[in-house]
Amino acid sequence: MPNYTVTIATGTQWFAGTDDYIYLTLVGSEGCSERTLLDKPLYNDFERGAVDSYDISVGEDLGEIELLKIEKKKYWVYDDWYCKYVTVKTPYGDYVEFPCFRWLVDDKEVVLRDGRARLPQHDKTGLAKQHRHKELEQRQKTYRWKEWHPGFPMSIDAKAHRDLPRDIQFDSEKGVDFVLNYSKAIENLYVNQFMHMFQSSWGDFADFERIFMRIKNTISEYVMQHWKEDFMFGYQFLNGCNPVVIRKCTEIPDKFPVTQKLVENSLERGLTLEEELKEGNIFIADYELLDGVTANATDPCTLQYLAAPICLLYNNIQNKIMPIAIQLGQTPGEDNPIFLPTDDEYDWLLAKIWVRSSDFHIHQTVTHLLRTHLISEVFGIAMFRQLPAVHPVFKLLLPHIRFTIAINTKAREQLICECGLFDKANGTGGGGHVELIQRSMKTFTYKSLCFPDAIKERGMDSQEEVPYYFYRDDGCSVWEAVISFVTDVVDIYYDKDETVQGDEEIQAFVKDVCSFGMQDFDKCEFPKSLQTKEQLVEYLTIVIFTASAQHAGVNFGQFDWCSWIPNSPPTMRKPPPTKKGEVDMKYIVESLPDRGRSCWHLGAVWALSQFQENELFLGMYPDEHFIEKPVKEAMVKFRKKLGEVTKVVKSRNEGKKLPYYYMSPERIPNSVAV
Repeated sequence: MPNYTVTIATGTQWFAGTDDYIYLTLVGSEGCSERTLLDKPLYNDFERGAVDSYDISVGEDLGEIELLKIEKKKYWVYDDWYCKYVTVKTPYGDYVEFPCFRWLVDDKEVVLRDGRARLPQHDKTGLAKQHRHKELEQRQKTYRWKEWHPGFPMSIDAKAHRDLPRDIQFDSEKGVDFVLNYSKAIENLYVNQFMHMFQSSWGDFADFERIFMRIKNTISEYVMQHWKEDFMFGYQFLNGCNPVVIRKCTEIPDKFPVTQKLVENSLERGLTLEEELKEGNIFIADYELLDGVTANATDPCTLQYLAAPICLLYNNIQNKIMPIAIQLGQTPGEDNPIFLPTDDEYDWLLAKIWVRSSDFHIHQTVTHLLRTHLISEVFGIAMFRQLPAVHPVFKLLLPHIRFTIAINTKAREQLICECGLFDKANGTGGGGHVELIQRSMKTFTYKSLCFPDAIKERGMDSQEEVPYYFYRDDGCSVWEAVISFVTDVVDIYYDKDETVQGDEEIQAFVKDVCSFGMQDFDKCEFPKSLQTKEQLVEYLTIVIFTASAQHAGVNFGQFDWCSWIPNSPPTMRKPPPTKKGEVDMKYIVESLPDRGRSCWHLGAVWALSQFQENELFLGMYPDEHFIEKPVKEAMVKFRKKLGEVTKVVKSRNEGKKLPYYYMSPERIPNSVAV
């Protein structure tokens, strides 16, 4: 009588084990085994972290094992179980691996294919095709699109984290409770004594140090010491939290009437403004998106204000990016003066503070929330809806959308919802952040997610012209490593362009992203189909890079650059000045956030800058969804390339007072999970 040995691994996360009944059925090309209860006498089966083996005897050889069905039935109360993988040893000594990495909840059953990745056109048997079809049919019922706000990318149809499919929930909901995490942060930062002091202004800049002294780190302390200086202001456009706004200026816009006479004292090469423009030394940061956005009015006791400034920057002879002119509104006029470095100290300082505050809003809502969190969720939902677990692209992308839908759902539940935490301290709270995303979506394009293209489109691609743009340099290095890895994987499964064209599931995936996830927005230019291997490689690279490196580059520096509140005010309590010579220190301090909002802001940027517990960084794939040796070799090669990038970054950072490490691979999580 043939005998099969089945080995089952239970997950190591909290509550992964179960006391429920577990049944298993082997489905082979020549027959099926009996539905078998997996239970050892006097033994506690399927404990957390356990690897258990069971013998299954059959009347005759089952042939090639095609499917494996696992069922969970209630013992006393429903007890969820996380199955990592199943290995079947055949009577001939062969081993067949069945990756699972899923939760079985209630009376759920899971039907697994073996671990070999297959394209749909390569499945020949009716059983295999039927399995693919049923899996996607069920997934499309489970992962449904929903519009959270008009004009937004679509999101998951779930009101709360607990409503999500168990497979995409966090292991512990407490770990991503924003209210709890912010409260912990405020307590850990020793600022809880100021928490309820809304409307109470700080005395002066030194007063901010009362909440800063216990929380400073190398970069944040340097920011505190140098934030008033023009070089520090300019440096942040390259390597701060939001290094994606600055662009080369080839022509001064009519709405920003800067003349040679206004800026001649700032130009160091003896050239005119027009000549500096032609030489590529003039740059601009325009916050037009904020023009007319409704400021936070949720607190009737505190008026809050927004501005839409324009800042002209100059690459001086030391290759430092320096501000040379700032206008705080989009419409020129007597009540919208152009502020200059030669103005009164407080006029110039307040103008820079307004730019930094506006930059904070664009960073949080557009650069961070929209262009990493929300777009990664779109890719994730479409992946679950259109790619079965056996598809190589599903196996490739799954680690890079880990917990993304969960963190976004939690954010909609607690953070960016009406009356959420975002409203407490941010000038765009109360609905302004919604307006910002709706506006930004009108110019959001697929190609803007392609890192090298985005850098080039802003005219920032020349290392010779702008030598200290580390975000660009490290980002391009990581992009090259990712695209090389994706190419290696794609080459394993797609031998020619026609194979891409014939993959109905990958075509459905990209169409779902465009037609449903992005709602076919005008000018978004997301492809509805892929015709070549090169197009597929770029698409998958965009998905992985956006979720990993791009998110890391704009997220994990928030505490470094935003904890010194005058450098990144989350709100302003006085309107932008309309005349020069009327600002003093008292006015500036009264413009900055009050004590209560300052503390909420600190708690937010601290919590958002922390890695997840047991974080998985780029190139780490502990869940072996792929079993093929060529893919594992590609992963080893990928990790080696990432290691080389890390070495370059570490070497460059040695001895630097302002190290840049946000795009260093050993600090890039695989996915958007915070």
